[in-house]
Amino acid sequence: MTTIPIADLRDRAGLTQQQLADVIGVKRTTLCHYETGRSRVPVSLLLPLKIALGCTWEELFGEKEDHD
Repeated sequence: MTTIPIADLRDRAGLTQQQLADVIGVKRTTLCHYETGRSRVPVSLLLPLKIALGCTWEELFGEKEDHD
């Protein structure tokens, strides 16, 4: 299972786990499980995460851009 780099993106956005959890409407422990890969992020939360973290889809999914 691929883990979305939520913790890194959250840190970059200057948010605590509690702040991000409040914004996307989950408990802090649930967000912790998403960050550690213990639980999968539901599809319904991907857009709210992207918006809250101010990131691109590529960043959210941990994809690297090729600059050939």
